[in-house]
Amino acid sequence: MTKTRVIAALIMAPVAILAILMLPTQWLAAAAAAVFLIGLWEWLKLADVEDTLARTVLLVLNLVLMVLIVWADAGSLVLYQIAALVGIGWWLLALLWLRFFNFGASPSSPARALKLLAGTLAIVPAWASLVLIHASGDNGHLWLLTALAVVWAADSGAYFAGRTFGRTKLAPRISPNKTWEGLGGGMVAGLIVALGFGWLAGIDSGHLVGLVITAVVTVFASVLGDLYESLIKRHAGAKDSGHIIPGHGGVLDRIDGVLAALPVFALGKEIFGF
Repeated sequence: MTKTRVIAALIMAPVAILAILMLPTQWLAAAAAAVFLIGLWEWLKLADVEDTLARTVLLVLNLVLMVLIVWADAGSLVLYQIAALVGIGWWLLALLWLRFFNFGASPSSPARALKLLAGTLAIVPAWASLVLIHASGDNGHLWLLTALAVVWAADSGAYFAGRTFGRTKLAPRISPNKTWEGLGGGMVAGLIVALGFGWLAGIDSGHLVGLVITAVVTVFASVLGDLYESLIKRHAGAKDSGHIIPGHGGVLDRIDGVLAALPVFALGKEIFGF
């Protein structure tokens, strides 16, 4: 399984990096929308929408929302900024949801509708944030790569630090394998990568503090996204969100941290101006 995971990662990572660096924003937005909507398809299944037609209708409605943002924004990026703020608001509510583990655990619970809404509040703002970062100036593609690299590095750092030093459980009812030591390792890895990629993106010394603050909050957000997906998987009794990626599970399993991290990074970039 480890060999399969590595091979799949070695295929996916270069494709993602080349798309970020080479595609114009409008084409990257279309490609990202396709990936994120596959993740939403899996989210809807975890939210107990078993009927294929119903899931298709909900998926199309989210696609229409993305198209409306592109059409109505007319290049000003204001709607993308608003969407990013909406996403951050949702993830703050999701943090509260993690505190009440059993909320929405039953398929017949009224919270099922909230899980469906949560899919839109996670997917669309993350997609809008990706577009916002990529379209932000001449080095937008490098800043988007920085944002994603921070999440990837934090995930890897947390995995290895957790396996080596992990003792204290972070959220045992939701994700038993996650530890505070792993979070610390992920934070260190994320900060190192943020500084390295930030240098490649052309950051100056006056903006370093802003980048560090943004990276710290981005790493925390990525863990939140991971934990919330683990929560809805446990509610659904599922180990993975899908089986589309060999050794990795579903698309949602790969982008859960990214969904929460992108709005945070986009907002930090807007606030600190790097």
